[in-house]
Amino acid sequence: MTPEPVKVENIIRNVAEDIVFPRFQTLASHEISTKGSGDIVTIADEEAEYALGQALKDLLPGSVVIGEEEIAENPIILNALTGDEPVWVIDPVDGTQNFANGNTRFAMIVALIYGGKTVAGWIHEPVRDTTVWALIGEGVYEANKCLQPNSPKQIDNLIGTLSRFQKERLSAFCIEQNGKQELPKSVEKYGCVGAEYADLARGNLQYAFYKGTLKPWDHLAGVLIHAESGGYSALVETRIPLKPDPKLRRQAMLLAPNEDIWHYLLNLLVG
Repeated sequence: MTPEPVKVENIIRNVAEDIVFPRFQTLASHEISTKGSGDIVTIADEEAEYALGQALKDLLPGSVVIGEEEIAENPIILNALTGDEPVWVIDPVDGTQNFANGNTRFAMIVALIYGGKTVAGWIHEPVRDTTVWALIGEGVYEANKCLQPNSPKQIDNLIGTLSRFQKERLSAFCIEQNGKQELPKSVEKYGCVGAEYADLARGNLQYAFYKGTLKPWDHLAGVLIHAESGGYSALVETRIPLKPDPKLRRQAMLLAPNEDIWHYLLNLLVG
């Protein structure tokens, strides 16, 4: 029942070309506003979400759409995540602050949910005009090529994204160990989780740590893509993978190349 991945990719790319990219670095002040959560939203977010939703429902009749911007007005639609109908979960512009600031690190994210399970995910980066996508059990692809990042064997070969606080914790641990223990490298978060997940699949990043309200439109597609590229992820509190859940709650999630490295990083970052 899952549509051909290339058809979804083409829908996302067309919306990017027609709606999102033309507004990049051209937004007027009245085209940017603030949601109740305090996050900003642009006219590109709103128009892209509507266009994606209509096209994806047409592609898969009987499906339901959950969009980030609609959730702000109608949070009850999250209950569809555990319903019987197939559900599209859309983040029309992930990294909206970057987008509004003219920063090229933004993405469009789409996940497909069946029976409470993520079965497909797409991350499109309009500036690069490239899409990383995965189907459950079938691997990860970009530009018609299967991505097979090498899993690093040594801790000092790891590089990941951390918040400033997490970087400070890692630095303090390094000082405490006085150079006696190998430690992974880290960079500042991109401000766009979609771009981070895409780089995890490409092997440009090997780990990531997220803490806060893990919103389904930000993470469901990326967690599947990471798993299909051979990675291991789990919630810190429960030690189980992130799954579609209509209840938004504060949690912490760690992604790593494999389970052994996951536990090693957990000790460094959480203790």
